[in-house]
Formats: sequence, structure tokens, C-alpha cells
Amino acid sequence: MQKSEKPEYQILVVDDEPSVRRSITMLLEHDRHHVQSVDSGESALAIFEPGRFDLVMTDYSMHDMNGSQLVALIKERAPGQRIIMATAFADDLRGFGELTAQADLVLNKPFSLSDLREAIASVLAVRLQ
Repeated sequence: MQKSEKPEYQILVVDDEPSVRRSITMLLEHDRHHVQSVDSGESALAIFEPGRFDLVMTDYSMHDMNGSQLVALIKERAPGQRIIMATAFADDLRGFGELTAQADLVLNKPFSLSDLREAIASVLAVRLQ
């Protein structure tokens, strides 16, 4: 698929680290997605509406609430919402059973643009079928 043929999605990025949030936003915008980014779970919940975003991408470790809590609250409002949780602690959290099964995919940080593209394609392909 050529770049111009890639679908453009509405994506909400949630990460409390400004540099990480900017980097993820830039990667997504590079692929022509429409991105809204916020710095907390509370901010995400304030703007989240069912059907507004094709994808929510959230960090796990944040100050006001963790990613699992945010995922659970979003899934209560919109059970079909597709969500990617990105974290540097994925393997540790899986080992302790702390990651919610409600996230559609867990992406290990750091990740490449290729990893991000594959994750989005995987998660949204389920929705589009």
C-alpha cells in the first residue's frame, strides 16, 4: 500500500510525558492521521465521546490514573472502542497480571514507526471487518 492509500484515522493520544506525547503525535501525523493529544487520563475522559476517535493510544504509567484504569473507563462508555496501551513495562505487568484484558493491544516502548503502523493495522483491522 502506498502512503497516499493509507487510511487516515482520528486518534487520541494520552501520555503525561510531553516529549513522548509529541513524538507519538509526530509519527502519527507523518502518516496523515488526525491526532488529538492530552497529558492525562482525566483530560482524555473530558474530551472522549463514543464514535469520535477511531483509536485511543494511551500510556500505562501516568500520574492521575494508570492506563488500565483509563481503558476500563473508556470501555464502559464505548465497549467497541479500539485501544492500544503503550508502555515500557509491558513484560513486567503481564508477568504480574496487572494489564487489563480490555486493551486491544499492548505495544512495548520504545517502538518504531513500523511497529506503530503494524499495531494500528492490527487493532483497526478487527474493527473494519
